[in-house]
Amino acid sequence: MKIDNHQLKTVLKEALVEVLEERQDLLVKLVEDALDNVALVSAIQSGEETPLIKRAAIAEFFKGNL
Repeated sequence: MKIDNHQLKTVLKEALVEVLEERQDLLVKLVEDALDNVALVSAIQSGEETPLIKRAAIAEFFKGNL
C-alpha cells in the first residue's frame, strides 16, 4: 500500500486532533512550559541589563534583614 503526501498529511492531522482531544493535559503542559521559558528568557535579559552587585553587599543585606 502506497500513501501520498496529501493522505499522510490528513492522517497526521487527524491523529494529532485525536491526541489533543483525548489528552488535553499534554497541550496544557506544553503551553505552561512555553510560558515558563518565555518568562525565564525575559528574566535573564532583564538581569543582563542591571548592574552587578558584590557578594559582600548581598551578605550584608541579608544579615540586616534576618
